[in-house]
Amino acid sequence: MGKEIETFEDFKLNRQLLNAIEELGFTEPTPIQKSAIPLVLAGHDVMGIAQTGTGKTAAFVLPILMKIKYAQGADPRALILAPTRELVLQIEENIRMYSTYLDIRYTTLYGGVGAKTQIEAVQQGVDIVLATPGRFMDVYLKGELNTKFIKTFVLDEADKMMDMGFMPQIRKILEVIPVKRQNLLFSATMADRVLKLSEEFLEFPEIVEVAPQATTTDTVEQQLYQVPNMRTKINFLEYLLRKEEFKRVLVFTRTKSTADNVFKYLDRKGLGPVRVIHSNKGQNSRINAINEFKEGELKVLVSTDVSARGIDVSMVSHVINFDVPIIYEDYVHRIGRTGRARNEGVALTFANKAEMLHIGKIQELIRAEIPQKPLPEEIEVTETPRQEKIDIEMDIDVFKRRENPDFKGAFHEKKKHYSQRPNKKSGTKGKKSRRK
Repeated sequence: MGKEIETFEDFKLNRQLLNAIEELGFTEPTPIQKSAIPLVLAGHDVMGIAQTGTGKTAAFVLPILMKIKYAQGADPRALILAPTRELVLQIEENIRMYSTYLDIRYTTLYGGVGAKTQIEAVQQGVDIVLATPGRFMDVYLKGELNTKFIKTFVLDEADKMMDMGFMPQIRKILEVIPVKRQNLLFSATMADRVLKLSEEFLEFPEIVEVAPQATTTDTVEQQLYQVPNMRTKINFLEYLLRKEEFKRVLVFTRTKSTADNVFKYLDRKGLGPVRVIHSNKGQNSRINAINEFKEGELKVLVSTDVSARGIDVSMVSHVINFDVPIIYEDYVHRIGRTGRARNEGVALTFANKAEMLHIGKIQELIRAEIPQKPLPEEIEVTETPRQEKIDIEMDIDVFKRRENPDFKGAFHEKKKHYSQRPNKKSGTKGKKSRRK
């Protein structure tokens, strides 16, 4: 590669980009940026494996801005796909920051809001399109997007794309953009399905892996607590949020209903300011909540995994996994919301008996043991309600059956052949009546 990269100037970026970078206070590129930017600028297809919080967005945004340089024509020359609206908006924010002194037009296409305004933005001329797969195809099929000038195609968070079932839309998009183009794929994990996807459209890619895949950042202190039930989890959460060091906290839940219940409890107890975001919340509500969290107006943001990869806030003090994610890669993305931009953070995980089984799988994925700590003595440990006990046992059965299809389960009982038992009510008379 020649001279070792030490500063952004070593990339030979144009002065407009360097001025923007300097004003943002960035001095030294991150490892993913040092490795990927020269390869992207040289025109290679690149597969980047990097966990969240490593600066990977700038690793593709900066070279794209360098190559496009200025507004030209009416049709897009670069397409960046991301799995969620939040992530699209996060990438847009990066482009906005770095293109301060550039005459470059960009627009976002995502669902959850009407397409009219987005289509009008495309019609006015655009150089870079940032989109979720579904909305991109919607606008394309309306005849509003000319894709024949696209020279750079980026697939960000490819592993999440696979988890969310976007493969059919991605294949359709690959059919409508030029075959001759530069392809960039970024993912936090090099899962088998991601490798399979990369083989479909990357040509002799340069693979950049700045840390072992699916590892967790060194700046995050991980803690695991075995918490028997929902009520005790709530008690523990309240106890933590009353501590002074819990200044800006992300609480992740597995379901929307749990997120809403946690939000209502914290709000009622005055442990906020607190907001909740999930897929049932309107787009404006979600954007406003994330912005308030970024600006320090919220102490707590409760979220489902829909936002695990779409929140780019550098000063999150703590991430709390109120529930353990059952898509194990999401653990990496959740805790990657803290310890960002070389700041230190703490990630705490609450796990009941069933969830501890998933912890074992997560530890296999990250190739590390999550330090387990005892619950503080001050926490009231309540008795698990009967229905919750049943739900936990059923979750254990589901896990064990997935691991071993021959497992019968705690709730398995052989069917009793009642036909062999005497009919106490009807007895012999009943049998005679059936013969008639």
